Amino acid sequence: MRVFVIAGEASGDKLGAALMAGLRRHVQDVAFDGIGGDRMLAEGLHSLFPMDEISIMGITEILSQYRNLKARIRQTADAVLAARPDVLVTIDLPEFGLRVAKQVKAESDIRTVHYVAPTVWAWRPGRAKKMAHHIDQVLALFPFEPPYMQAAGMRCDFVGHPVVTDPVASAQDKEQFRAAHGIGTAPLALILPGSRRSEVSRLLPVFGDVVSRLRQERPDLRFVLPTAPNVADAVRGAVRSWPVEPIVLDTDDDGIVAKRAAFAAADVALAASGTVSLELAAVGAPMVIAYDMNWLSRQVIGRMLRVDTVTLVNLVSETRAVPEFIGANCQPEPIAHAVREVLEHPETQRDAMALTMDRLGQGGLPPGERAALAVLDGFYGKRGQTT
Repeated sequence: MRVFVIAGEASGDKLGAALMAGLRRHVQDVAFDGIGGDRMLAEGLHSLFPMDEISIMGITEILSQYRNLKARIRQTADAVLAARPDVLVTIDLPEFGLRVAKQVKAESDIRTVHYVAPTVWAWRPGRAKKMAHHIDQVLALFPFEPPYMQAAGMRCDFVGHPVVTDPVASAQDKEQFRAAHGIGTAPLALILPGSRRSEVSRLLPVFGDVVSRLRQERPDLRFVLPTAPNVADAVRGAVRSWPVEPIVLDTDDDGIVAKRAAFAAADVALAASGTVSLELAAVGAPMVIAYDMNWLSRQVIGRMLRVDTVTLVNLVSETRAVPEFIGANCQPEPIAHAVREVLEHPETQRDAMALTMDRLGQGGLPPGERAALAVLDGFYGKRGQTT
């Protein structure tokens, strides 16, 4: 069996590697071509060019690199057509992967699979119908996504979210973290303003005000702020003006263990919107979600949004257990009040977090394995034959 796999970001590289490993377990003779990072290369991928050449975020970035991006799309589509794989798998990064799939489908009958369903349940539902012209099958991370894809005419398999297989810190790691930072038995709050510069610059002033208010009412409360390498300097500079400077953790390769321990040790978290809510749910850390954007984005997204919550724990558990403060509601006073309430009554979120992890596949087959079986079943048909 020959598989062409395309990933353009670290998260996609992780998904791709797990999928490839799953395929190897079920297919005796399988070869991989495509585009990927270190994890996929370690699984035997022959990468057409370095993955970071197509890792583009945002409309401005896409427009500024449009000519190069267009050339890479054509080059990749030509490589797929030349390789004649049994299946093409594009992972997330729709700006690139779906355009490649479109060109491939226009010139061949190669089966196409897209891994990570677009958020049509949240906004721009028309994307699903457009995808259906050149995507045969979708692999979804969330259990509520298949009906949206199926309604547009595509097969869609829920395969689980990778957060259910991510390592978590042990009780010993948690205690060692607290001891190493002089926290002891004091209550601990995580501050998580995101990993993009735009997020950090917009949210840190608000989060700093929240920390100030919390400190006045709970002088025993300690604060830890894990930060990504690309924003570490900006974060350290910003928190120097806070009334209480948090413990700032670098989360590069050497700091991952400390980050896991901090998550496990936390009594409450204030976090930007995103998959971090699932990471917190995985360790049972109660949370408050807050997020803001520029004025224009507020207006556009606010008019297009089709759900009343953007917090993944709320969506997966079908509850509204996690308080969220989005856009104009991202204000320090109500956020601080919510954090205090969650700190004092964490049990209100326990069931929702446990239900979320259960629904995402915790305790079942790993997502990479489920994704591999879904790809094979889609290719070989209902018999589920493998070679």
